Order: sequence, then C-alpha cells, then structure tokens
Amino acid sequence: MCNRYESAKEIYAKVGIDTEAVLSKIKNLAVSLHCWQGDDVQGFDHDGPLTGGIQTTGNYPGKARTPEELIADMEKVMALCPGKKKLNVHACYAIFEDGKFVDRDKLEPKHFQKWIDFAKKYNMGIDFNPTFFSHPKVKDGLTLSSPDEATRKFWIEHGKACIRISEHMAKETGVPCVMNIWTGDGYKDIPADRMGPRMRYKQSIEAILSEPYDFNLVKPCVESKVFGIGVEAYTVGSAEFSLSFAAEHKDKCLPLMDNGHYHPTEVVSDKIPALLCFFDEIALHITRPIRWDSDHTVLFDDETKEMAKEIVRCDALDRVYMALDYFDASINRIASWSIGLRSWQKALLLAMLTPNAELKALQDNGQLWELILKQEGVKSLPFGDVWNEYCAREGVALDCQLVDEIKAYEKDVLAKRV
Repeated sequence: MCNRYESAKEIYAKVGIDTEAVLSKIKNLAVSLHCWQGDDVQGFDHDGPLTGGIQTTGNYPGKARTPEELIADMEKVMALCPGKKKLNVHACYAIFEDGKFVDRDKLEPKHFQKWIDFAKKYNMGIDFNPTFFSHPKVKDGLTLSSPDEATRKFWIEHGKACIRISEHMAKETGVPCVMNIWTGDGYKDIPADRMGPRMRYKQSIEAILSEPYDFNLVKPCVESKVFGIGVEAYTVGSAEFSLSFAAEHKDKCLPLMDNGHYHPTEVVSDKIPALLCFFDEIALHITRPIRWDSDHTVLFDDETKEMAKEIVRCDALDRVYMALDYFDASINRIASWSIGLRSWQKALLLAMLTPNAELKALQDNGQLWELILKQEGVKSLPFGDVWNEYCAREGVALDCQLVDEIKAYEKDVLAKRV
C-alpha cells in the first residue's frame, strides 16, 4: 500500500497537488455526527412515535435503547472513520440522571452533561437542535407558527432554553455550537392563509433570538424544508422564507441547507456558492434523498461529490459548518453511520485532490474544451490510493475491512439487545 501511495503522490504532484498537504489538512476538518441515526430519532424524553412531518423506516435489530448504548455505538463509528468529529445532539436527547423530568421549555445544561462529558473526552465540539416535533404540545401540526398563543409561547421558551444550553456547550468545549431551528409546521391540504403562519413563525424565531448570546459561541441557523409527511401542501419554513429570514438577521443567525429539503430537480451544490456570495458562514446538512427527503445513508455519489467540491473550490472549508443528517433504520445502524461519514470524508478528500486553480483559470480564459478534457482526466487519478493512506494514518479500517469490523460489533453487542 505504501508503494501505491508513493506512486499516487507522484502522479498528483504532476498536476500540482501536494497530497501530503491535503492529508495534513483534511484530518482537522470537523464533521458533525448526528446522534439520532443510532435510535431512529426516538430520544429520551418521550415514548411516543415520531410526529411533525418526519418518518423513520425499517426496524433492523440492535437499535440503541439507552444513553449508554447510544454513546457506545457512536464511539464505535468514530473508531471506524477518519478525521475530526463533532457531536450533534437534539434536545429530545436530554438525560434526566436524577430522575426529575422537566418539559422542553424548562431544559437546562445539566440535562446534557453526559453529552458534554462525552464530547470533552474526545476533544469534540457539540452542535445542538431544539426539538420541535414528537411532543403533545405540537398543536394541529404547528409549533412556532401556531395561531394559539400558548402553544407558540411554549415553543419559544424551548428555543430560548436551547440558546442557553448551546452557549454552555460552546464554553465547555471551546468550540462554537451550531444551533439549528427547524420545524415541520405546515398543512396537509391547501391552506386559506399562507402569509399568516409565516408572520407568526418569523416573530417566534425573532423572540427566540432575543435571548442574549454570544454570536461567536452560538451559531443559530434557520433550516428550510419543501414538505413533510402530513404537510405535503404547505410548509411554513420554506426555502424562500428561511433564506430571507437569515439574510435579514445576518448578525444573529445563519442559513442552513439540507440537501434533502428541496424539490427533486434542485441541487444544493449549486446553491452553496450562491449563498457564499452573501453570507460569511453557512451551515449544511448532508443526506441522500430519493424522490423525497427520505434520509437515506449518504453515499459517495455525484451530488455528495459536487457539494464537497463547491465548498473546496470556494475556499470555504472554514465558512461551512458540515453535519450529517439522516436516519436509516432498514440496515445496520453502525454501518449506515460509518458509510455516510466515510462517504463525506471521501468527497472532501477528492475535492481537495482536484487542481481547482488550474481548472478555474481555463474557464476564465475561455479554454472550454481544454477544461472539459482536464475535468475528465481528473476522474481517473488514483484517488483510492490516497484514501487508503489516509485511513491507514488515522488508524481506521480500510473499505475492504469494514464489513468484518461491523459484523463483529453486531455479533458481540447489537445482537444482544433484545
């Protein structure tokens, strides 16, 4: 393998790429690992089903049932994947260690201390998400946009509590906390009033952001969605709404794009450079939609490659907060996590091994047939040998070893969860 890497290193050098510099840089790029893949977004503060326009499909054996099991599974995934990780937690994963339950509007940092300890153990930052779904106080499918004032107030207080928790997490870990605001608010059929719910939603988010916080520590985001289960006709937090809100409140929040939250013919890769023209920072949720936001395991596919490519081309690795967001319960959850994280790492590595400056110069000089030729030539460069070297240096399994690693964990750990 060493000889293969040395050969690849020489080949990349001929097109102006220093593979050693790339490997040195990529290992320090943090990717946020979402805790909800391990237990199908169940969380620890309720026993009921998922509600709010989202749905997990499948029932593969071995789902995490406790905080201890979920953390152990995440540790296994981290050990199988190269690169720097960040932890991503939803508010419904509060851990009431003293047995004293509080509702979501009363959550405090102490309810996430176990997650903070976990992050600090591995020198990770934490991202955080208010949970505006799967709760009795989601009234008629609405939260922050509800016409009922008491309902809105409850969820506003939940958002404010999450601001305080996020700032505490950032101070404890020394890493900024991305706090993402997403709701499934909407209607199954054609609404009579489209503007009213959006005005209430706007005012509610502004109320949440009125909670004092240091924008250097807490990075609130607004995330859009085109539709959800049970809200097929109308989603309050549309792409136009969320992007406009972020643009109007640039000193308080960021836009967050989830590449599963758009129409099937839209691609987020094209939206990334557009937003970077206007925002100092943006956030990205990486998933794999098939026909709709079905949250499939991320693969090393064309759109995944293109999103990573645009981040690298735009010299925006320090301007884009990258997080995985999917929940596949139809296959081994450790495999799903690992495949997704490794696929995004591969996409980043491939993008960083591309002679982007040379390609840009060809475009700017109007040398378009030469640009096509060079772009096609890049596709056959020995990327896989550099990826294998990266995995070896990080002390994680090669692709060919991953099946045996996951099967062993399934046999020794997951299969015993009955």
